[in-house]
Amino acid sequence: MQIPAYHADTYEEQAHTQVIALGERDGAPWVAVEHCLFHPQGGGQPADRGWVDGHEITPVRDHDSALVVAVASGEATLPVFSLGQPVEVRIDLPRRLAHAALHTAGHLIEAAGRAQGWLLAANNHFPGQARIEFTAPQSDARLVTPQGREEATEAIRAEAAKAIAQDLPVTWDNDTEGRRIVHLADLHSAPCGGTHVRSLGDLTDVVLATLKVKKGRIRVSYSAAHRERS
Repeated sequence: MQIPAYHADTYEEQAHTQVIALGERDGAPWVAVEHCLFHPQGGGQPADRGWVDGHEITPVRDHDSALVVAVASGEATLPVFSLGQPVEVRIDLPRRLAHAALHTAGHLIEAAGRAQGWLLAANNHFPGQARIEFTAPQSDARLVTPQGREEATEAIRAEAAKAIAQDLPVTWDNDTEGRRIVHLADLHSAPCGGTHVRSLGDLTDVVLATLKVKKGRIRVSYSAAHRERS
């Protein structure tokens, strides 16, 4: 049984574990470990960068086994592993924290947009592409003019800044259907399989460009970073 350790602790950088499964994906070998630190791409978040016994890997979700498996990155190859073999696993922690900050900031912007009466339509938490898209159930007169769009954006900025200043905790639990639900205190809750910061005070440099409206979608592009750890 694989333990999704990336859910339990965003900040766990390395661990000793063992091989629990082996297989192939598109003709290339993969290895699955019990204590899995590696977050695969999904839910608008890019994959972690990681290593198994010093060999750089990319984690992917294997649809047949439902395991997160490690495949060799780039032109590299994996050595021959055996079931039960002890291995050391590690992630690129700065990259992980960058992803977690963007993903958490995305939830915060979603909460601020919902406070405006908008509904979530799409999200992307990739560096350099991060955005949250909404639809408005009724016409929002503010979005017709540049000044109105800037005023709406400023309202979202203010809501986000207030929550960050309050350093609201970020937690998760499973609902009755087994889905993982991420909570920003009482401000927002949503099903999510991504990685997140410990509290909103870990976010810094949260910048929102003036929102755009196109084909009925309200797009809020943003950037964010993880505050340096003391």
